[in-house]
Amino acid sequence: MFDLDKWQEIFSIIRKHKLRTIATAFGVFWGILMLIILLGAGQGLQNGVMKDMVLDATNSIWFFTGQTSLPYNGMQPGRELQFTEADLQAVEEHIEGVEFIAAENWLGGNFNVVRGSKSSSFMVLGAGKDYFNIKVHQQYLKGRKLNFNDNLSKRKVCVIGDRVSEVLFEKDENPIGQYINIKGVLLKVVGLFHDEGWGGRFSERIYTPFSMFQQTFNPDKSVRLFAVTTKVGVSGRDLEQRVLTLLRQRHTVSPDDNQAFWTHNQEDSFQQINNLFLGIKSFIWLVGIGTLIAGIVGISNIMIIVVKERTREIGVRKAMGATPNSIVGLILQESILITSIAGYMGVLVGVGLLEGLNYLLELAGEGVPYFSNPQVNFPVVITAVILLIIAGTLAGFFPAMRAARIKPVEALRG
Repeated sequence: MFDLDKWQEIFSIIRKHKLRTIATAFGVFWGILMLIILLGAGQGLQNGVMKDMVLDATNSIWFFTGQTSLPYNGMQPGRELQFTEADLQAVEEHIEGVEFIAAENWLGGNFNVVRGSKSSSFMVLGAGKDYFNIKVHQQYLKGRKLNFNDNLSKRKVCVIGDRVSEVLFEKDENPIGQYINIKGVLLKVVGLFHDEGWGGRFSERIYTPFSMFQQTFNPDKSVRLFAVTTKVGVSGRDLEQRVLTLLRQRHTVSPDDNQAFWTHNQEDSFQQINNLFLGIKSFIWLVGIGTLIAGIVGISNIMIIVVKERTREIGVRKAMGATPNSIVGLILQESILITSIAGYMGVLVGVGLLEGLNYLLELAGEGVPYFSNPQVNFPVVITAVILLIIAGTLAGFFPAMRAARIKPVEALRG
């Protein structure tokens, strides 16, 4: 039942001891605020690193050719190797555990991409049929990605980065459905994307269907590089070694030659980044919990002082017939009220600061390197607030219980 008289008395006590109340509340407020800021900053750092460094599917492995460094089966070292389409077919047919496989080629030499009276130099790539199931961290602003049918039919279409659009098209012009000229070949633009890779430089790319690229620009059918993704439950490191073994056999390369082919295993990179942030978050939690404990200790000390100051008052209440439960309840309600309001204000200010920081990052346009979208896990924050309230309740409960056991005569004497 709501006891209006009791609440009026609590507010009267709070007004009477403003400085003490503020000191109690500030410990809780500061503990929650610092926890939110630390967790938000840690998450922002992780988001930024993931955005700038994890550019493709986290289960992807990219394979590149190099130069042989060891003689093998009559072959001299120093051979320049080159993948072929037959290599990709062999991987598909003989390596188990491959989810997607896709080749990537690009045009070399000096040339300009032309659209009307405008032209500039951009990187033009041929992307295999499953390429965009591997390069997943692209934001499509308009249109669509290249798809399986584009490769199957060797369609003369392309998707362009937003920086390409800024150079070749007018500011408010929609590039979708328009044509661009690449080495005398007209390609229809079907998609517009933004890619954060390499500080946004990947947004200066143009992707075309691999089959059309090979037929039109690369008649020798060579392949610059290719990527695979692993099926669920398949080890990326194991799959990588099995593919390398097959490639060494096909290109007559020594099993001990580590320079003929090289790889980038995104699974390893992703795991390393996760391990790094596990350490960072553990440190953040250590600091945050330390701050919360400091707030809890502050509440406990102040509640002990509060009870000592009110010993005589408690004696009067008991002499007038007040029960121990009513005395304890009054002190606990005061403690819970101060802790709850201070915790809520800490959450409010902390979230407000993170939102303000997000707004400033958006205004900055390009943003801050390796830092993006600082945010907080609300269930974690609410749990911390509840724990602080419980701690505040216990901080008031034990001194109040001791005071409630004091005999009225002793309390009045004190």
